Amino acid sequence: MSVQITAADVNKLRQQTGAGMMDCRKALVESDGDLEKAIDYLRKKGQKVAALRSDRETKEGVVIAKVTADAKTGVILCLSCETDFVAKNEEFVKFGQTLTDLALSSGVSSLDELNALPLEGATVADKVNEQVAKIGEKVNLSKFEKVDAAFVTAYIHGNYRMGVLVGFSNPVDQEVGKDVAMQIAAMNPIAIDAESVPADVVAREKEIAVDQVKAEGKPAEMAEKIAAGKIAKFFKESTLLQQAFVKDGNKTVGDHLKSVSADLKVTAFKRVALG
Repeated sequence: MSVQITAADVNKLRQQTGAGMMDCRKALVESDGDLEKAIDYLRKKGQKVAALRSDRETKEGVVIAKVTADAKTGVILCLSCETDFVAKNEEFVKFGQTLTDLALSSGVSSLDELNALPLEGATVADKVNEQVAKIGEKVNLSKFEKVDAAFVTAYIHGNYRMGVLVGFSNPVDQEVGKDVAMQIAAMNPIAIDAESVPADVVAREKEIAVDQVKAEGKPAEMAEKIAAGKIAKFFKESTLLQQAFVKDGNKTVGDHLKSVSADLKVTAFKRVALG
């Protein structure tokens, strides 16, 4: 008497292994519905089971940033793997480019939406799992960011190791866009300006600053004033417009933007790095 295999059984095996739906169904049929035997069956048939690699770290991979033809939308994604050898593989990079192009053309706004997109008769998530089977390493779409603006610049740093998107209020030439993107890549600001820093971050920095001053034995009445100076320094180092411009330390990024155009503003940015 044959065991009835339900869709729930197939889905459970897929979730645990990352193998394709038909492969999972066949494995369960051949294993009389026994989940552990089905996993062994997939392994014996050469299926690289994603669940068996779930504890492996994926610190390598490719980060790809691209913009639409009209430069009004940009996306960054990180396709992660375990080794530098795989990250440099031409087919792996090409697969990352394909996923980036798909994300741009479809208009998705999140990693979940991207994973659910159809691709060559399956979903993106299925195609990523196929890479696990093909390569023999853990592979996953680990990060995804999107920027919409009047003009978006994309920048890829260090052989696909980092990607940056910058949204501007007006179109800028290639050099201006790249300079600001490289600033973000190098200095990793947490926000555009002081007003954009989340209130909880400011509160935490202020608390740390006050405690530092008190630990130095300064009187309590001086602590707030000295802490305010430390917060001002924090904004100068950590917000894009107040940072010293990497190509000319005598002016800030904000000063540089004004020198390009009086009304030019950065409206958004995203920075994604491996690891």
